[in-house]
Amino acid sequence: MINSRYDIKDISLADQGRERIEWALTEMPVLSSIHERFAKERPLDGVRISGCLHITTETANLARTLTAGGAELVLCASNPLSTQDDVAAALVQHYHIPTFAIRGEDGSSYYRHIAKALDHRPQLTLDDGADLVSELHKNRSDLLAEVIGGTEETTTGVIRLRAMAADGALKFPVIAVNDAMTKHLFDNRYGTGQSTLDGIIRATNILLAGKIFTVAGYGWCGRGIAMRAKGHGAQVIVTEVDPLRALEAAMDGFRVMPMLEAAAISDFIVTATGDKHVLDYAHFDVIKDGCVIANSGHFNVEINIPALENLAIKKHRPRTSVEAYRLKNGRTVRLLAEGRLVNLAAAEGHPATVMDMSFANQALSIAYLRQQGAGLENTVHPVPNNIDRQVAAMKLTAMHLSIDILSTEQQAYLTSWKEGT
Repeated sequence: MINSRYDIKDISLADQGRERIEWALTEMPVLSSIHERFAKERPLDGVRISGCLHITTETANLARTLTAGGAELVLCASNPLSTQDDVAAALVQHYHIPTFAIRGEDGSSYYRHIAKALDHRPQLTLDDGADLVSELHKNRSDLLAEVIGGTEETTTGVIRLRAMAADGALKFPVIAVNDAMTKHLFDNRYGTGQSTLDGIIRATNILLAGKIFTVAGYGWCGRGIAMRAKGHGAQVIVTEVDPLRALEAAMDGFRVMPMLEAAAISDFIVTATGDKHVLDYAHFDVIKDGCVIANSGHFNVEINIPALENLAIKKHRPRTSVEAYRLKNGRTVRLLAEGRLVNLAAAEGHPATVMDMSFANQALSIAYLRQQGAGLENTVHPVPNNIDRQVAAMKLTAMHLSIDILSTEQQAYLTSWKEGT
């Protein structure tokens, strides 16, 4: 339904969306606590925020937290296939948050929705992949003077923003939420690991046990995917360009080889690198017949889909999230979720438990930027250490876990150089 305040698929889905949003909240105790605090303290009162995020149940709870803190928020989708239409409807109908997101929207609609979010004249930005910030700098630079700062959720976006900063193009400070310890150690590793396998299994219903499963990239996302694939009984191969990460993968018990070798023997290949054309013409020339390929590295450029199209003599859709390409060499390649994020396009994304910490970092970083952003350099900044540790402590409390506390003697020892053997 098109409206000046929203563009969503179907407002009648709102009640269903609200049920799922409230279900997710039961697994988000840290964000719930921050929500209560924000409602009392109103740290974002009157601040205009534009967010370009995956429109999921977890994101909805972040949005509710920000508006409880007084923010005037507008949302759009950060991926054409990640929107949960019932959640978008609930955001509009029940939580009165202008939302511009439709699952399966084409490229022109995607960027039109980003433009609608920027029409809000944001003072703070929330981004997942840096498309909002990029559009703001390229096509809406007249709005830059009002922007205090922004946050970035994912690895790919941080890479883009650091490139902008290195070129002197970034015109306001951005906090790299992705780099918080309580984000990438848990969201990227455990969240991506579980949700990627969930997406692959839902899309294909193929048993992973005994299959050869290749993971491209051994960052935190790749580590999580490899760990979970191994847990399903797959024989896991890791491909890498970084010798340190390749060595770590080998020490973790995985086979390490170039993608050209892995493609010829793999039953599954998942990319998680943040780079483009990780699977390219050369790999499709040798790829194993029937290989399932998927992307879990944000943008749909990791797999060279135009190359697949050029090499294909036939294409059909045997299942909802599967496209089978019959190549000129006689082999068939099965692409999942159109090369988009398989965990969101073919499943529901990360479990709420890990997004609890990620979005707690988002909420607290946005409040920090509201107070301190004007004094920060126009570059990419880490999440303040006290916020990261606060989120970890809150999560431990929510999990009913206790830890030891250093004694005065122990603290003194750790800050002294005089004692020795």
